[in-house]
Amino acid sequence: MKRISFLQGMLVGFVFIVALLGGVAINSWLLLENLVGESRENSALAVELSAAIQTLNERSVDMERSARQYLVLGDGDLRRRFQSYLEESYEQLGRIEALAAPGLGDVPAQWRSVAGKISRRLARQNEKTEEDILVLLDRLGSLNNQVAQAGQRWMDSENTRLIHELEKHRIQLGSKLALALIGAVSVALVMGWWLLRPVRQLDRAIRRLGARRFEEEINVGGPIDLRRLGRRLDWLRQHLAELESDRQKTLRHVSHELKTPLTALKEGAALLAEEVPGPLSPGQREVVQIMAHNVLGLQGRIESLLGLNAAIFDARQLNMVRCEAGQLLTEAVSRHELRAQTRQIHITQQIDPGEVRLDTGKMALILDNLLANAIDFSPQGGEIVLAARRAPDAWHFDCIDAGCGVAPDDSERIFQPFVQGRLPAPVARRGSGVGLSIVRELANAMGGKVDLLASAQGAHFRVEIPDAH
Repeated sequence: MKRISFLQGMLVGFVFIVALLGGVAINSWLLLENLVGESRENSALAVELSAAIQTLNERSVDMERSARQYLVLGDGDLRRRFQSYLEESYEQLGRIEALAAPGLGDVPAQWRSVAGKISRRLARQNEKTEEDILVLLDRLGSLNNQVAQAGQRWMDSENTRLIHELEKHRIQLGSKLALALIGAVSVALVMGWWLLRPVRQLDRAIRRLGARRFEEEINVGGPIDLRRLGRRLDWLRQHLAELESDRQKTLRHVSHELKTPLTALKEGAALLAEEVPGPLSPGQREVVQIMAHNVLGLQGRIESLLGLNAAIFDARQLNMVRCEAGQLLTEAVSRHELRAQTRQIHITQQIDPGEVRLDTGKMALILDNLLANAIDFSPQGGEIVLAARRAPDAWHFDCIDAGCGVAPDDSERIFQPFVQGRLPAPVARRGSGVGLSIVRELANAMGGKVDLLASAQGAHFRVEIPDAH
């Protein structure tokens, strides 16, 4: 099956929608032109019919005048004039019949019959009687009125027919327009689904790559160019997975290779410190102490490196559940309560009611690292605020201490591995600077982030975890 590209799909959908709406528009235009033509033709016919009826009435008046004058004067010119008017009246009556024959009935025939009788009576002078002709003339006037009324009815019926035709086409046009709009919206929805689905797949794939989750294969459907992009992303996933595997192997190998000689150095420094090989001079003892201190520091660095490596690996495995935000804080405070009491530090909890969706194990490790740092940097008898507050579509977990804070130059690099702040803590610390790095890795794994906020005194760390209701 041949696949089409993103551009071709957009073009096909656009052409289909234009064809639907354009077809309705052309049909509407043709229908309007037809109705306008019919209306124009009816108007012309109505004008012509009105003119013929008016002319017939005028010739009828002229006929009546000529007939009456002939009856009084007996002048042959007047009778010939009557005949001339009669011929013109026949011509106008023929035009009226041609225009509105169905609505006239037998009125034209009656008109011709009466007019013929008048003409014959005038021609036979010995038989004519004035009363007879006058009655026929009155009858002719009545027939003129009937012709005018029939013509008006015909015009009214044509107007009514045109209005009914317009109403029928209006309903048909509305139905066609509704079907065209439904078709256009359906095409738009189908095209939107066809185009947006692979875009969402690409977005999820990129998010998984950003979270270092390389185990799931990337499959992208839809247009051929987006499928090609999906295959390239999958190649990138495999490449990143290989690099990550190599990095893990390197870290494990280096850590293992360092721990063996480090153990020997530690044991050797301990034997020298205990003067097993022999008595030491004061200078030699000082050198041995320096060696032992650095060996312990190096051992701590290696263990921190292994811990960071383990945290990054664990960040890929998420177990997202809903739990009470307050319960997480209470459990974290209980785990550090003894250490806080040792330095007479009070931990205040500020908790909004509600549940949050997260990985409880990883959130517990985040709170442990933040609380441990806050206790170390808080002054004797100080206070720490641990808060969980609901925000739109997210939860904010804040840890605020009253210590020395973070130097401005360190605010950008404090979350990097093995970076410790320049400002000293009130107590001796054995950390190697990976705690905040672990916090950042775990927060990012859950789709959140960690920030160092501005504070008048001490340090204010905020972990934001998204939570769609």
